[in-house]
Amino acid sequence: MNIKTFIKYTALSLIALLLWACADDEHFTASIFDIEDQLDESAASYAFDSWLNENYLKPYNLDFRYRMEDVGSDMSYNLVPVSFEKAQEMARLVKYLWFDVYGTVVGPEFLKENGPRIIHLIGSPAYNPMSGTMLLGTAEGGLKVTLFRCNELDSTDVDKMNEYYFKTMHHEFAHILHQKRNYPVEFGLISQGKYNPLGWQYRTASEAASMGFVSPYAGSQNREDFVEIIANYLVKTDAQWNEILTMAANPGLDYYGEELPDDGIDGKVLILQKLEIVKKWLRDSWNIDIDELRGEIMRRQNEM
Repeated sequence: MNIKTFIKYTALSLIALLLWACADDEHFTASIFDIEDQLDESAASYAFDSWLNENYLKPYNLDFRYRMEDVGSDMSYNLVPVSFEKAQEMARLVKYLWFDVYGTVVGPEFLKENGPRIIHLIGSPAYNPMSGTMLLGTAEGGLKVTLFRCNELDSTDVDKMNEYYFKTMHHEFAHILHQKRNYPVEFGLISQGKYNPLGWQYRTASEAASMGFVSPYAGSQNREDFVEIIANYLVKTDAQWNEILTMAANPGLDYYGEELPDDGIDGKVLILQKLEIVKKWLRDSWNIDIDELRGEIMRRQNEM
């Protein structure tokens, strides 16, 4: 058999294989997980696991994991599992303040198409002793969101819930969205030269705001700046958001409350410029009105 004949037969074999695979796709399911009910009815967690199936797995093709898995955890940190009680609280709060919010404002299909496929709860924070920082959440490849510090959840304290969990959720979800559709390059130009990926944690909230960042972490990189605008704007009340803008309009203060040298930057103007870019990007790229989304979150928080 000469080389041309060999290539011809190989190509025909590949075509036949593809046709067979396509024909077999008639039985394709949208789920990447086994949604067949294989739960152990005798297990103490059966009722909660069934609730997770009905409220996350079946409607959103999402595996809500509360049993800590070595494979799915960063073992470079000293981590502990979330308690069963806190896992139940968090699962219901995530649905009420995240999934149901998007379902009401944007539509039920949005998170089915764009939401994460895995939410993984970890009981402890992930401390980084070398930098003196604490990791609250991660988003991996647009598919998985991990939330840390879940054993500290206090559902009676909305401000702390927002600071440690829901701001983190919106932050990580915004990463998923911009990984799918890039945000404008001009956003990163507004604070160009002011980002500090290694020393952002040494800035006070006041100093960061005076430089045009809604949080110290926003000053680490422009992509973190972008998602921090979204996350903070969504969970902050009008009074809390205006407090950031007031700090931003004034000279920054150091850790001792001393005024820092004037850098000539009007932080309030920069933050509002960034917010306008964010609003336009969400509207044009995702058909999302961030103010309407924020209003629904505030309404639900007030009803808790």
